[in-house]
Amino acid sequence: MDLSQRLRFRPPELYLIPGKSISPIYFPGKQYLPIIPPSKTNLVTTLSTPRPHLVLKAKIRSPLEGVSDEMNAIAFQNLDFAPARRRVRLAFLEVQRQLDHCLFKMAPTGIRTEEWYERNSRGMEIFCKSWMPEPGVRIKGALFFCHGYGDTCTFFFEGIAKHIAASGYAVYALDHPGFGLSEGLHGYIPSFDELAYNVIENYSKIKGQSMGGAVALKVHLMEPHGWNGVILVAPMCKIAEDVKPPAPVLKVLTLMSKVMPKAKLFPQKDLAELAFRELRKRKMAAYNVISYNEQTRLKTAVELLKVTSEIEKQVEKVSSPLLILHGAADKVTDPLVSQFLYEKASAKDKTLKLYDDGYHCILEGEPDDRIFRVLNDIVSWLDSRCSLD
Repeated sequence: MDLSQRLRFRPPELYLIPGKSISPIYFPGKQYLPIIPPSKTNLVTTLSTPRPHLVLKAKIRSPLEGVSDEMNAIAFQNLDFAPARRRVRLAFLEVQRQLDHCLFKMAPTGIRTEEWYERNSRGMEIFCKSWMPEPGVRIKGALFFCHGYGDTCTFFFEGIAKHIAASGYAVYALDHPGFGLSEGLHGYIPSFDELAYNVIENYSKIKGQSMGGAVALKVHLMEPHGWNGVILVAPMCKIAEDVKPPAPVLKVLTLMSKVMPKAKLFPQKDLAELAFRELRKRKMAAYNVISYNEQTRLKTAVELLKVTSEIEKQVEKVSSPLLILHGAADKVTDPLVSQFLYEKASAKDKTLKLYDDGYHCILEGEPDDRIFRVLNDIVSWLDSRCSLD
């Protein structure tokens, strides 16, 4: 991936509290979690007789800086299926650990981690990971992370999870089907409801055990009493009218998605410059080598548009304690969307924090002091609502 081109980062994320877009289709989206106390292609269409032809032009990605030609060859192989993504992630583990980013360099030590795969009811292997406080530290509650579109829970979130775990919380995360290390065609969402059910299914095992934000809100609406709180970071819960595809275009895309659902044809803007305020950190996003950064698959785009419309009509039903965090200068997901959610949600305990000059990735792409301020705001909100009893 070109370091100055579309980044490999996550859109909406969420954190749910049981009882981590950015949008891939040039509209708002980003990151979220739950808590429980104890080759790009550009479409060129040419019409001719006797029938239309589709001419696809592949966009060439620039090599990753600071790694060998052999490593670049590994990074740029076909990642459609999970075995390839798992091999690439393993090859780049040490490279990622050496990145000069505060989430890696200043991550707390002594955190216990575990990785495993769960087979869901559809027979797919789902990658899961946990971060626990040091032995002897009493756990205040549990946080469940849902990454955003295109992302994974094994890159920047590693540092975020360690910081929260060091504050006394158990943190759990998974890669959605079709993303990261989980099985499924890369970047393909055949049904957003199935995506949400997968979260419920896997996290229920732990409890007993959008996009990220949209996933979290969808899960909350499906299980309104299953979580003690929801934390949303630049959520994708409403699409501004000025960025929605025109109705005729959307109708055509919807019809096309029924014929060629997996095709990578949906137009997508380059969001890298809009998501990371600091250029140095923006370049590091390219090393999230198993993220999905190609054009959005048609069915995926239609499902994302559909779910945001559904959530927009049900925001009054959001009743769980709610923390919404958003960069005030975010041009990927409009802060007004978070304001809309804050005002319409029926939750009596709700907080909206806007960060001056903050871009979309307020937990990854801001100056170090801002990143730690946002992390501390999350921990403070958790501490004030979690009991040690």
